[in-house]
Parts: sequence; structure tokens; C-alpha cells
Amino acid sequence: MLIAVIGKTNVGKSTYFKAATLANVEIANRSFVTLKPNHAVGYVNIECADKDLKVKCEPRTGYCYNNQRFIPVELLDIPGLIENAHQGAGLGLSFLNAIREADALIQVVDVSGMTNEKGEPTQYHDPRNDVLMLEKELDEWFYGLLKKNWDSLQKQLHQKEKELKKELFLKFSGLKITEEQIESVLKKEDPNKDLRSFCKELRKLSKPMLIVANKIDIPGSENNLSLLQKSFPNYMVIPCSAEAELALKEATRRNLIDYAAGENQFKIVSPEITEKQKDALRFLRGFLKKYNATGLQESLNKTIFSLLKYIPVYPVENENRFIDKNGDVLPDVHLLKEGSTALDLAYKIHTDIGKKFLYAIDAKNKRRLKKDYVLESHDIIKIVTT
Repeated sequence: MLIAVIGKTNVGKSTYFKAATLANVEIANRSFVTLKPNHAVGYVNIECADKDLKVKCEPRTGYCYNNQRFIPVELLDIPGLIENAHQGAGLGLSFLNAIREADALIQVVDVSGMTNEKGEPTQYHDPRNDVLMLEKELDEWFYGLLKKNWDSLQKQLHQKEKELKKELFLKFSGLKITEEQIESVLKKEDPNKDLRSFCKELRKLSKPMLIVANKIDIPGSENNLSLLQKSFPNYMVIPCSAEAELALKEATRRNLIDYAAGENQFKIVSPEITEKQKDALRFLRGFLKKYNATGLQESLNKTIFSLLKYIPVYPVENENRFIDKNGDVLPDVHLLKEGSTALDLAYKIHTDIGKKFLYAIDAKNKRRLKKDYVLESHDIIKIVTT
């Protein structure tokens, strides 16, 4: 899956992206630092099954730290969007097109209110306007994709609903929009009566969004955070300091501290720390004590598990030792949509395994499962094939 990190310029998107992925991207306190989309891998985390099973897992991808399993997900850093991006302002149209394949959006907002609509330094900017601006640009972008062919499409189809669904799907297929999503929106919105409203609802369903209230460590930010949460009750709004998370990750990479993403504390492990570094670590410790975490890991986790409603499932080949054919313990974790079945898992592992599916086994209780068994979060499953 692909998560796009978006927002206006100079709000900390690149800092957020770098803190999440440790990718080598430029960070600076000026507008339009990022000039093209950056692609890298971030991680969501869950409590690893190895803790309860009293085994030591051996991840094939990602990693495990203190019984926290970190599962890779793809992140895309979109350059800053400005008003009228859907019309091409500031290369905005090409930036919007970069999110076609995104499953969800994370909007980074400067909750301190210290950057204006152009990303320039200011004071007392209302961050709610940034959310409204981005919503408008996304809606107009969706509308523009459909509007230019809508009149001819109507005449061609004579307004037959079945054909309309099919043509809408073909039109939006490049945006990872499903026929089910189109059908769901058609039940609520008639594109013949209000095409803009139809496009807006389709955008909200197919590109769900979470808001990261970044720079929460700057004085005055908490009032703006409250305004965002009250004004946009349908969005999850997560307070965050991407800068604090990046500082903690860099200190860990340099073996100065012992810290895992999402934790509310860290341990100094290096005896050779300068006074300047000690001051910085004291600030970070105080920040974690106040906010309980930097918010970055929480925002990633909630995007995957709450917004997109994915669940983690462990496939194994030996249900007694929880290993694969190479003897590795719990080597893989797959993320599947809620409601997925044992057969869906089989196809996720490999097409041939799906085609040859016979039955599955719940490795925790050794229960035999049919192909339509609905998977539960943290299931450990063996697939038996013909």
C-alpha cells in the first residue's frame, strides 16, 4: 500500500517523511524545498506475537525491537501544494497526479500558525484554512478529471446506471478507485444532478485522510490543535513533532540513545555525550513526558489500522513451531483489509497458493479453517494446499 504525505509548503512534510523513513531528503526552513515526490519505506508497529508464544521472531522484512514488530509500508512525500494547484499553479497538477496510486493521505499542518498560505513565515495563521484549501484542491482535481468527458459520457450511456458504473470505474481506475466505492457513492449522490458533490464524496471515500498537527512543541500550538479537532470532527487529528522524532532517530542511529519509534522514553547509552547534546536530550525527555510520544508513529499506525482498517496476520508453514520452510520463526506479517478470508491470505502469499488452497490451520489453537474463514487481527495461519 502507498501513503502520500501532503500539505502546503514549509510545514514540516520533509521532516516528517525523513523521520518516518530516514530517507536522505533535504530539509530547510524555506518554501518549496521539495521539488519532486520522494519515495521511501516507513513502518507501522504492533505488539509482536513472539511475546505471547515465548519465541524469538526472525523478520524477513522490517524488524522487531522489544517485542514491537515494525512492518514496512510505502510512503510518498508530495511537494508543497498551493491554492489553485488543480489548475497547475506551482506545478500543483503534476504533484496531485503523483497521489493517484495512494491508498490514503496524511496531511501535515503547521499547527503553530507560523506559516501563511504560501509557506512564508508569519504569526497567527489559522491552520484550519490549510485543511480547507487542500480539500478544495483535491475536490477540484477529481472534478476536473471527470468533467471534461462528462457531457459526452452521458450521451453515450443514455444514463444507464450499470454502464455508468463501468465507465466511471474505467475513468477513475488509475486512482485506485474500486467499483464498490463508486457504487457506494452513487447510492448517495447523483452525478447528473451535482457532479461536484459526487466527486467530493468519491474523493473522501477513495483517498481517506488523516491530519498531522505538526510543530505541537511550539508555544501556542495547543489552542490551534483544539480548533482543528473541533472544526474537523470527521478527521483524526494527531498532535506531532516530526522534528523531535527525527532528533530521537538520529541520536539512536549514532548510538547515543536507545529509543524505538512510538515509545515515550529513551535511555542514554553512550558515555561520550557533549553538554549541547545533553541539553537537547533533556528537552526531548521533557517533551515525551508532556505528550507521551512524538505523535509520528501514532499517525502512521492510525492511518493503516484505523483509517484504512488493515489487520496484521502471520503466515507460517509449521503450525507447531511457527516457522517457514527455512526454519525462520514468524518471518512475515501481512497487512490485509478487515473482512479478509483465509483464501485472501493464500492469494496474498502467492497466486499458486490461492489456486491450490485446500484448507487453513489456526496455529494458535490448531483449529482447521475453511477458505471463507474471516481473519482476525494477529492470527497465525498455516495454508494447506493440494
